[in-house]
Amino acid sequence: MTAQKRIVVLISGSGTNLQAIIDACKNQYIEGDVVGVVSNKADVYGLTRAQNSDIATCVLSHKEFDSREAYDIELIANIDTFKPDLVILAGFMRILTPGFVQHFQGKLLNIHPSLLPKYQGLNTHQRAIDAGDKEHGVSVHFVTEELDGGPVILQAKVPVFESDSADDLASRVHQQEHRIYPLVAKWFCQSRLAMSADCAKLDGKALPENGYASED
Repeated sequence: MTAQKRIVVLISGSGTNLQAIIDACKNQYIEGDVVGVVSNKADVYGLTRAQNSDIATCVLSHKEFDSREAYDIELIANIDTFKPDLVILAGFMRILTPGFVQHFQGKLLNIHPSLLPKYQGLNTHQRAIDAGDKEHGVSVHFVTEELDGGPVILQAKVPVFESDSADDLASRVHQQEHRIYPLVAKWFCQSRLAMSADCAKLDGKALPENGYASED
């Protein structure tokens, strides 16, 4: 039996994806343990979620640093104390420096609320509505130095209805986020998932641009 993988989750808010990961570890869906939760904001509910599960937390405010680089150096140091096998960005609202990304290259995951490469950046739900899209969704990807540009591992699609507000669409997308993020973490912790030359590989096979394509 392989050792449980050590997972650190970075948050900035309520932590619904964090909770999905915690629950999946508790019920042994993911062969890993969340050993630390790091937030750049104090008093967010995600920290309470971690504390309720007896997970160590760390708050590191970016406002106390003169530069993005200085902050990320300290952030790396804090994360490294947990000796992580996997670092998961779950609503961590920071643009990461190249030094940070390189330090955790190949074990750094992010979830983005669009069908990448569409709608990198913010306000993705409203942008999909404004464009008249019939479908929208969410992507889990490896993190590279390009913002929301790393290789996609898995996507989930949702319909866009004419009456949708951005909040309606966000709610539908969140339901899918909580399904696919634990699945990707599961693959990683089973050593089935890897990044190679800016490509995501599952079971040694390169995934297409939009990630794993099966409907399983």
